[in-house]
Amino acid sequence: MADARTQFLLTEDRIPTHWVNIAPDLPGEPLPPLHPGTHEPAGPDDLTPIFPIALIEQEMSPHPDVEIPEEVREAYKLWRPTPLHRARNLEKALGTPAHIYYKYEGVSPAGSHKPNSAIPQAYENAKAGVKKLVTETGAGQWGSSLAFASSLFGLECEVFMVGSSYDQKPYRRSMMQTWGATVHRSPSPLTEAGRAQAANETGSLGIAISEAVEIAAQSDDANYALGSVLSHVCLHQTVIGQETIAQMEMAGEEPDVVIGCVGGGSNFAGLAFPWLRRNLREGKSVRFVGAEPAACPTLTKGVYAYDFGDTVGLTPLMPMYTLGHDFVPPPVHAGGLRYHGDSPLLCAIVKAGLIGAKAVRQNPTFEAAIQFSRTEGIIPAPESAHAIRVAIDEALEAKEAGEERVILFGLSGHGHFDLAAYDAYLAGTLEDPEFDEAGAHAAIEKLPEGLPAIA
Repeated sequence: MADARTQFLLTEDRIPTHWVNIAPDLPGEPLPPLHPGTHEPAGPDDLTPIFPIALIEQEMSPHPDVEIPEEVREAYKLWRPTPLHRARNLEKALGTPAHIYYKYEGVSPAGSHKPNSAIPQAYENAKAGVKKLVTETGAGQWGSSLAFASSLFGLECEVFMVGSSYDQKPYRRSMMQTWGATVHRSPSPLTEAGRAQAANETGSLGIAISEAVEIAAQSDDANYALGSVLSHVCLHQTVIGQETIAQMEMAGEEPDVVIGCVGGGSNFAGLAFPWLRRNLREGKSVRFVGAEPAACPTLTKGVYAYDFGDTVGLTPLMPMYTLGHDFVPPPVHAGGLRYHGDSPLLCAIVKAGLIGAKAVRQNPTFEAAIQFSRTEGIIPAPESAHAIRVAIDEALEAKEAGEERVILFGLSGHGHFDLAAYDAYLAGTLEDPEFDEAGAHAAIEKLPEGLPAIA
């Protein structure tokens, strides 16, 4: 075992040159987003008030590979390629015959996978002459990543942070402010959307999105930037999966199952889509599992329908698994997973049966995070801990069956700014919020009417 390898590292010249666009490899025609007012298919002109044309072209690209600008690849060199680890200590603690690997995105300056998209979004906006980016953030990972990226390209940055996370994670706010961003607690009194949602004190990603879109749409020199859900964000994240394919080749193994946490879908898509394309093109049989919080189980308990991406109804209507745009999830510590819907592209793939999903509760998730920390040394973000929970369950199933299994999961970020949640778990006071089925049912009943039915 002395020569057993634990880390699989790539050099800077192995940073991917193109992003993977999975859409052209999928069967059938994708369902279009719909204009929120006319309910007609939304086109590029409908998006130009808040996005630069280069990102709109990426959003709607028909090409299977999209070139990464050289300036973006140069910025990626600050932390990419990221390491792949074999979790040998965790395997030993579990007594499992499974081989467990994780791709660690917490080595980025912001501590998560989010800069993979923040960098190209800031670059394209700066290139288009935009002066300021406005966004929302749940746990603060996206907000800190966009603040970091904006500082690199000379942009102002304004962030609406979900209220519960604003209170739970003050040092995420400090990170954003250190990189020059202005941060508001959402819902805020600064926007019509925020004032209308003032009663929902804990906030939600949907509310924060409404506030950010409202500000961006009213400004001639500001654009909106989204950290997940949209296709161009998932596209940017595929550097993760491409690097991982090369690293698993170095390890001499192929995964039987690929696991990632799912909130809006960008982290999961980034890891899974390059592997999924191999399934579709080469007849591989890798399984995929999206891990989501049981308190906000969009993929496992949502309905597949057209819905707004935000709470107030400013965004296009998107075909996705949704709990209803009015649904305000309980304030679980995985703030980045508290979203009522998911990426339309990811949802279409789940609907087609190509990807599965599993919902896990908060306390068992932190139990897995503690076990991982004590064996592998990294304190994971609560979002990432959902993937760890499912990975451990897979490893224990392999042990029970007495079979070898190669498990790959995405460790999307570290939990250094989430220690209040760990304090609560270690003290035995961490809550385990139930899914508000009545609230979700009421929100689903309010889905927009007069829209095309989708099956």
